[in-house]
Amino acid sequence: MPPTRRRPPPAVVRPPAPVRAPASVRTAAGRRPRPRPPVRLSTRIAGGVALLVITASGVGHAVVTGLNGAINRVDAFGGMQNRPGDSKGTNFLLVGTDGRDGLDPAEKKQYHLGGAPCHCTDTIMLVHLSQDRRRASVVSIPRDTYVQLPDVGPAAALARRKGTAGAKGTGPHGAVTAKPAAHVSAKATATSAGGHPLPPTHPAKINEAYADGGPKLTVSTVERLTGVHIDHYLEVDFVSFMKTVDVLGGVPVCTKRPLKDSYTGLNLPVGTTTLDGGEALQYVRSRHIDADSDLGRMQRQQHFVAQVIHKVTDSGTLTNPLRLEKVAGTVLDSVRADEGLRPADLISLASSLKGFSADSSEFASVPLSNLGFYVPGVGSTVKWDTNKAGRLWAAIRADRPLTAHPATSTSPDASPSAQSPASKAVKVAVAPSGISVRVANGTGINGLAGTAQRALHATGFATPGLPTTAERHVARTTIRYDPRWDRSAKSLAGALPGAQLVKAKGQGPVMQVTLGADFKGHRVQPVTAQAPKPAATAQTGEQAGC
Repeated sequence: MPPTRRRPPPAVVRPPAPVRAPASVRTAAGRRPRPRPPVRLSTRIAGGVALLVITASGVGHAVVTGLNGAINRVDAFGGMQNRPGDSKGTNFLLVGTDGRDGLDPAEKKQYHLGGAPCHCTDTIMLVHLSQDRRRASVVSIPRDTYVQLPDVGPAAALARRKGTAGAKGTGPHGAVTAKPAAHVSAKATATSAGGHPLPPTHPAKINEAYADGGPKLTVSTVERLTGVHIDHYLEVDFVSFMKTVDVLGGVPVCTKRPLKDSYTGLNLPVGTTTLDGGEALQYVRSRHIDADSDLGRMQRQQHFVAQVIHKVTDSGTLTNPLRLEKVAGTVLDSVRADEGLRPADLISLASSLKGFSADSSEFASVPLSNLGFYVPGVGSTVKWDTNKAGRLWAAIRADRPLTAHPATSTSPDASPSAQSPASKAVKVAVAPSGISVRVANGTGINGLAGTAQRALHATGFATPGLPTTAERHVARTTIRYDPRWDRSAKSLAGALPGAQLVKAKGQGPVMQVTLGADFKGHRVQPVTAQAPKPAATAQTGEQAGC
């Protein structure tokens, strides 16, 4: 293995500019917390997990007690009804939103954060701490999970304008919310506690729940999907994450291939590299370096969280009071927690987790049945595998280890054998039959568009209409696509090696291919949809790490 590379010292990260805190959000002491805007991104989840692990040290008692006043409080459960029953162990919902206030233009440029935020959750993880405090199970929930949300908030208003809102109780597209967990009554999902009908709903991605209804709607949506009672809510900001990584002295990650993403600025070689806060942000944000986009990113997030746990537990942080206080102070400074998470809870947790290690953690993602489920007005979503996801959440509710119950499949088509012809095709996230492609000839070669269109059709793509001639000749083959269908575009790119992906907002679900001088007819590569990853097959923190 190539030697570990050490990055240059990290740049100083400027703390976010203060903003006025809502009057309803106060600290445990009753005063308004120091304001801190929601800031990007999924990386912040590692800070939340680090907080839980930091409490595992006996010397952490005084640290946690002394710094608890720094935690900003948020009402994540008030007024919620029809909740799942309590289960063994303790369940935390960790979320990261995509706000980026507090960063100046130079910082946004450095970390490729120039786009406007959608004010939704960029990452959602459910962390289950076993009743005996010997195990932490971290389950990633895809942000593109298809759900039905009540018609409230800005996202609902947009859905109404697009004509996708208005279904009562359940939606027309078979959202996973249409079938609640077995232990939640059907009546509870159709009526309120007083017997009144629930508000109309609209189809959406789960990450819109935060934009529509904040922490409460996010928690209630996750509970409805999983049947798991959420005990505590944690939301950690981006700037704090970067500082946490830096105060830990960086976090090592290992890669089996070079990782380069122009969208985030990520540029890692093969081998092990110690990342500073900014580089870690790029590492977990990148979603254009994997065929399965967000799913590949979730795996990197889990890998990174495992490395954070390993660094915190094995570097002496938990046994060094001064260092522990510095790290804990950095993490706690920007955590938003539910009002019920008391200092006594953290102290109790600390005393029970003294023997916690990287191998005490296990990671899984929700099993999926459809990686490219198109919903009008919403875009490409993912749907859960009802049976496998049900078993995963049942294990969480029963406080069973996930690593003791790997998912297996006896289905002959669950994954192609090494001898299967399909195994020779490029594995893509979205089945070609669900992708519509139009082809234009951007060269002077007569009939080239027709040849390419027939080849694409032969590998399974839908090719509506006749091939056309582009307005001008081009040197490079391009795929124009609407960003809402980015997984479909990357799947099409698998069939056209070397083609350049070009975003075209508002174009809709049909991909537009313009053939350039670099195209050769034989370059259409056969593709096949990969079987959804057996995400319920959990792995320990040691397995997920380097």
